[in-house]
Amino acid sequence: MPTFEITTASADDIRMMADWAHAEGWNPGLTDGQAFFAADPCGFLIGRLDGVPASCVSVVRYGSGFGFLGFYLTRPDLRGQGYGSRIWAAGTDRLAGRNTGLDGVVEQQPNYRKSGFSPVWTNLRYEGLAPLGVEPPPGVTLVDARTLPFGQVTAYDRRFFPAERDGFLAAWTTTPGRTALVALEDGEVRGLAVLRACRTSSRIGPLYAATPETARALVSALAATDPSAPVAVDVPDVNPAAVRLAEELGLTPSFETARMYTGPAPDVDHGGLFGITSLELG
Repeated sequence: MPTFEITTASADDIRMMADWAHAEGWNPGLTDGQAFFAADPCGFLIGRLDGVPASCVSVVRYGSGFGFLGFYLTRPDLRGQGYGSRIWAAGTDRLAGRNTGLDGVVEQQPNYRKSGFSPVWTNLRYEGLAPLGVEPPPGVTLVDARTLPFGQVTAYDRRFFPAERDGFLAAWTTTPGRTALVALEDGEVRGLAVLRACRTSSRIGPLYAATPETARALVSALAATDPSAPVAVDVPDVNPAAVRLAEELGLTPSFETARMYTGPAPDVDHGGLFGITSLELG
């Protein structure tokens, strides 16, 4: 009989998980694994069949009461044989007692509902060539996020995410291959956006802003780092202004997921959420 064993993933395993995600059309960032590892080194599980990777899941713990599930994948040639459900059970056990979120692809959403997840909004990935040269609103300046006291950045992030994630955010904004910008007005943070290189379109996430005009300027400034390359943003439809902005920028929808939770939807600033950070870690 074949032997199936579930273990904590290594850094190499996480890179393999990203390759699997790319094969599904999810377009993960080229260096996302470094930031993912910083969030929760024990939060990534691999199921091995006779020592060979067969399935995976990420089950990252944030604080004492929140968790996020992602990277739920089984090798295509092994699907339908129970290896996915076994690693799912191990992963959800690790998050037992926590309000857990995920961004579920359309075909899996019925299964997630059966497992106790309820949808709260739809993420629509919009991508294309963004307009360049858009100026921020009067009084607003865009600066490199790394030049700010880190506490300002993390405090702003907490308005849009259900838990503290300082270690993750430090890696997410400083890892090579990405650009992080903050919008400032009178010394106050009024927006945050990070662009990261991916296998196809470069992705912007998070995209937070006090106004659509500030979000537009952030997207334009990030797109200017490589004017010939398309960008992509996972836009939550819970913020209608974010959907309008993506359409006004000339971006087109290409991919869809649903944000789902096992418990009550966290109280975050939906009006300033123009793009989620990542499908894997929220």
